[in-house]
Amino acid sequence: MKPILRFRDDHNFTIVQFTDIHWKNGEPEDLLSRQCMETVLDLEQPDLVVFTGDLIYSGEADTGFKKCQDPVQAFKDVVSVAESRGIRWAFVFGNHDTEGDITREELMDVAMQHTYNCAEHGPSDIHGVGNYTIPLFSHNGDETVAVLYFFDSGRESEHPAVPGYDWIRRDQIRWYEMASMAYSVKHQGSPLPSLAFFHIPLPEYNEVWERKTCYGSKHERVCCAEVNTGLFAAMLERGDVMGTFAGHDHINDYRGELHGIQLCYGRATGYGTYGREGMLRGARVIRLSEGQRQFDTWLRLSDGSQIREQEKHEPQMRA
Repeated sequence: MKPILRFRDDHNFTIVQFTDIHWKNGEPEDLLSRQCMETVLDLEQPDLVVFTGDLIYSGEADTGFKKCQDPVQAFKDVVSVAESRGIRWAFVFGNHDTEGDITREELMDVAMQHTYNCAEHGPSDIHGVGNYTIPLFSHNGDETVAVLYFFDSGRESEHPAVPGYDWIRRDQIRWYEMASMAYSVKHQGSPLPSLAFFHIPLPEYNEVWERKTCYGSKHERVCCAEVNTGLFAAMLERGDVMGTFAGHDHINDYRGELHGIQLCYGRATGYGTYGREGMLRGARVIRLSEGQRQFDTWLRLSDGSQIREQEKHEPQMRA
């Protein structure tokens, strides 16, 4: 049975996005990551926490570092930040979560043992684990007024002709389209205001930076798949998704609007992985307003500071 998540009496619903925590064994870096998350949660008091992948780092560790000894415990350590506060939480898998001695199915089973988890295994007949939706209900009734979509964006490409990272597959996109249509049927045929969460950014994240006004920083290339399977086009055609939220690229935190959809990076949360000097760890905060097809978003950093207005970036003029 899906948990019941409602807009507050003030008609707002607040989400904190943590991403790329890369927890291993409770090293000092992991404890800094926890402190960062605790600071953000204490200040923002969200209705839902979403972890957008790489909660743990279960693969081979760099030279001089210890490999994750217990992926199950590492996962529990990460989500305990929300679980211990009684805050509902959800997540999508990243490329590093299940590189070691644990599968996505097993790690999702661990998530299902938690009281405040909202994630699901999702359909077994499509690619990935953790493709699911969370409906958001009105503050005073049983009407679904917004929807959150979650996608497993995979790990590395499994196609011999395509190097690099995996992609959201066509059957996942068909699943999204069917779910979107089902929600709209219950809403007199109108698309419901929606958000989408995944780990690996879509190719359109590169396009929006190159072609449109963006806000925030881009300090590394967009590490998306080398093929475009059309999720963005499907969201555009369905007309429900207002914004997408990804991680994966630790020192990118920008957002920009492409054809009416906001493409947003989170702010990397974890200290157990690479970062950039002067770029504090933190989180992206998202606030939905009941009955409105828009959302507000800002960054909350590890030192408690808030960034409401990120630096403006204009695309370079081409001859």
